[in-house]
Amino acid sequence: MKPLQLFLSSTWNNLKQRPCLYPYQFCRGPQWCAGGFYQQSRKVMDLSGLTVIPLPNSSRRIDKKIVETDCHAKRLLSGYQPITEVSHKCNPESDFLSFINSTLDEIEGPYHCWLNTFRENKDSFKRGATFLVLAGQFLDDSINGSNSSWMLEQAKSIQQRFPQLHIMGFQCGSSVFSSVDRSHVVQLIMNEYITFPILLSNKMFPEVANVPCYILFKDSRSHVFYHEKGQDIGILNKAVEELGIEKDKSRLVHNMKSTWSRHAEVAKEPYLCSFSQNLLLYFPGCISADESGNRLFLSDTNHHRIIVFNGNGKILDCIGSSPGFEDGEFETAKLVRPAASFYHAVEDCLYFVDSENHAIRRADLGSRILETLYPASNNDKKGIFSWTWIMDMLGLGRSVDIKSEEFDANSLMFPWHLMKSIDDSFLIINRSFDTLWIMDMASGKIKEVVKGFTNILETGGQWIMKKISILEQMPCDALQAQVDTSCTPEGLPYAGLISSFTTLQNQLVICDTVGQRILKIDRESGVFSNIQFSNFGILGLPYWLASPLERVYTIGGLWGAQIDHLQCFSLLPGRIEMQLNVDIPVDTKLVEPLQEGCVWRWARGAAAEVSVIEVEARSSEKVGVAQQWYDELDNLTFLTLEPELTVEDNNTAMDSKFQDERVHINCAVNTSPGTSEVIICAALYLKLRKPDLGDEDQEKYAARILDILNPDRTGKAERDSFIRILLKSDRDLRDLIFIKPLHVRIKLDILNHPKVENSKEIVLTDSSIEVNVSLNS
Repeated sequence: MKPLQLFLSSTWNNLKQRPCLYPYQFCRGPQWCAGGFYQQSRKVMDLSGLTVIPLPNSSRRIDKKIVETDCHAKRLLSGYQPITEVSHKCNPESDFLSFINSTLDEIEGPYHCWLNTFRENKDSFKRGATFLVLAGQFLDDSINGSNSSWMLEQAKSIQQRFPQLHIMGFQCGSSVFSSVDRSHVVQLIMNEYITFPILLSNKMFPEVANVPCYILFKDSRSHVFYHEKGQDIGILNKAVEELGIEKDKSRLVHNMKSTWSRHAEVAKEPYLCSFSQNLLLYFPGCISADESGNRLFLSDTNHHRIIVFNGNGKILDCIGSSPGFEDGEFETAKLVRPAASFYHAVEDCLYFVDSENHAIRRADLGSRILETLYPASNNDKKGIFSWTWIMDMLGLGRSVDIKSEEFDANSLMFPWHLMKSIDDSFLIINRSFDTLWIMDMASGKIKEVVKGFTNILETGGQWIMKKISILEQMPCDALQAQVDTSCTPEGLPYAGLISSFTTLQNQLVICDTVGQRILKIDRESGVFSNIQFSNFGILGLPYWLASPLERVYTIGGLWGAQIDHLQCFSLLPGRIEMQLNVDIPVDTKLVEPLQEGCVWRWARGAAAEVSVIEVEARSSEKVGVAQQWYDELDNLTFLTLEPELTVEDNNTAMDSKFQDERVHINCAVNTSPGTSEVIICAALYLKLRKPDLGDEDQEKYAARILDILNPDRTGKAERDSFIRILLKSDRDLRDLIFIKPLHVRIKLDILNHPKVENSKEIVLTDSSIEVNVSLNS
């Protein structure tokens, strides 16, 4: 039996064993029977269990084979036979696929609303692409428990294996247009990092409304069938292959370690949550601690990085630069949605889950090198600087990392929780608590796989219950918001939070994924407080602001970035000193002075950037090296140390750049005749000002933050949803730290060198320009 037939057969058996959910009563008309011929039916038949739904314009030829099952006829695909349309009570306008097709011309209509969508979906649908639809009440965890996480994990797995397959979500119901339901969908998109579009409809479709299911179809006029929870996901993989969709071998689970050349594919972000991307923390999912070293390791999950900070909130280091899968130094290493972590004190290493790379990574905190423990690579690490490695990084090498092209149900698939057992093994659990992997800590080999929540409790219940017992000591209402948004199995409400907190000294440190913050709780007094972060320069310029250089050249600017200021100058060739004076939004303030690590400069064309070190050293560039050495020796000889005064002077110097409440950024370039452009980007860490008179209108603050972060990209429905999410955080939103991106482009038209009579020397002219930028919206 072919995989597609096996898939339908298992679906049919599943449908037979449950009560009728889709009460269709078909009228008399041509009906199929054994042998591949059709005859006039003699009575009305209940075909509610059919896995193939007849569609309009169906006098077409499709593969068909009749399989007898009791008194029902089950439709499978085999040889070519004509099929005649079967009429039923539903109007043609209510047909599921016809309805989807009718919604593609506009984002929102009287019966539908698209979320998280791009315009390219319409073209794909009409070109006859293959679609996989997640339908039913999969968005409502209160109804289905961990069903939604399980369904989404499988959908994202198939999306990674078959990038040409178009995936979308569909949910219908009378209340889907309410602000409550929409904010719930937006929260789910953020929590689960959903990158595919979701269609909401207030029209009811009984065939997809009751039970979460998959619907797979090719173009809008072909067959439709279901795949529900409990069936082998490997069969669905085979069914997709039989529809002619090819695997992307470069992105199989065991071969995702050369994604440099595919940055655009790997870095696909949820379109709807672009607002949240500019918050300081974007779904801070998990945390662990080094108690002896007073260090905390926070998985800033949707920013694809791990932030290392001390108990006072001072940022010490950052692991990860952008989404992808790449080992190396912390500044260049790539990961996708890091989750739970474990600090190994003897090795001074941090082991953590790289969730959407289906990997376990190991970060050496001493050497600041990240490597992969699982999956094991077949590449020769000794030859990392060889020509083969260079070709792989350019995307021109042959893949040597693939262990198996077949679907392996026992490999890591979206792991989330990580615990260490007493026998030096890792217990790894996915977010839906559906699978437990036991891994050898030294070798990274999977020793055992446990399926089912009950079996997981039997194997790892000791460690799970130990973590839960700490949370149970907290007041019941203190963690309710986190429990509501976590993926928690029924009957064990705190299980989804076992990786979201840690202990440091006498405090409980917990991730607040609703308020996008980290809380400290005194275990004796029960007093809550926010961790106040500082030293943001360590984080550098966020990856979504600093686009790869090839995009700057080919597109003519930063991809997807809004230009805050564009100005042109006509100058003589030579050195040009630039100063940017930036006015931040009037009702905001800088959390701390702008650090050099948060600024990105690039000059192209007939200009070359001068480094900051060269700018500072310019005052002594005409002095000989020996003279500079003697001057420094004299300064050391006659220097009187005044530590307290020195610190005060340094602070004064730093603050002097902001004493006029403007941000100043300096840049210098050397130019030649021709045209050139200087691009300056920066990340300004801001928060709202607190007025002298008490104004506690949190809804107004939420609206203002949204206006600053995303002034032009949100419709009314999305805007209301985001405001509702911010209000759910139950905090003073004036304490919320967010990033205001700065993007300035300065175009330079450099004239020819001035002529000097009776001289062949080239005359260079020093110039200075001042650029005033306002970020007030």
